Amino acid sequence: MISNLAFIHPEAKIGKDVIVEPFAYIAGNVIIGEGTWIGPHTTIMDGARIGKNCRIFPSAVVSGFPQDLKFRGEESTAEIGDNTTVRECVTINRGTAAVGKTVIGKSCLLMAYSHVGHDCAIQNNVIIGNSTALAGEVDIDDWAILSAGTMVHQFSHIGAHVMVGGGAKVRIDVPPFIKADRDPLSFLGLNSVGLTRRGFGKERIDEIHEIYRAIYQKGMNISQALEYIENEFKPSEDRNYILEFIRKSERGIIRAR
Repeated sequence: MISNLAFIHPEAKIGKDVIVEPFAYIAGNVIIGEGTWIGPHTTIMDGARIGKNCRIFPSAVVSGFPQDLKFRGEESTAEIGDNTTVRECVTINRGTAAVGKTVIGKSCLLMAYSHVGHDCAIQNNVIIGNSTALAGEVDIDDWAILSAGTMVHQFSHIGAHVMVGGGAKVRIDVPPFIKADRDPLSFLGLNSVGLTRRGFGKERIDEIHEIYRAIYQKGMNISQALEYIENEFKPSEDRNYILEFIRKSERGIIRAR
């Protein structure tokens, strides 16, 4: 059902069974997948690519111009995966020449008043809390949760299965599987509850815990800890992911409290 009180540009591509409520605005260079709901007073601007069965709540703005003074109107996109929910007053900026696209994965939840800056890459099943703000070119891996009011510095990387406490200031990278809180943002142990809920067994969680003991509790610097982990732990998906994450970190990782 498409309301006759909505504005939809004739060149917009609207999938089957899409619902567009009154006073929504949809620009021309837009693709919306089947089964998606576009709430009243929602603004979908050029470059939006919205997947199937998404829900875009009132007053959200998808694919707005980047808040980046280097932006010169270049063609770019803001892409949202299937089954993602974008709540009231969320703003999602499209990409710039730096990357060309802002990407939000499948089955994510962006709560009210949150902001996703230009060229961010958010993977699947991520939760962004109320009023959380991501600067440009932030990367967030699968299943991460950023609690309400979190502020994330540009170029930061947040690993999979991370839980960041409310009101946190993320200035540097947060490695996977952990809880992070306090100011300055610090390592507070594993996100054991989250890992258990997602099917991680006890042995797997225990091994991740031992890896982080080497990083944060054995008195080694990062280089020494990574060498120790590589020598003392058998290769595994989790071990390899942690090593790769830290070695690729350009901003450095958070420290223990």
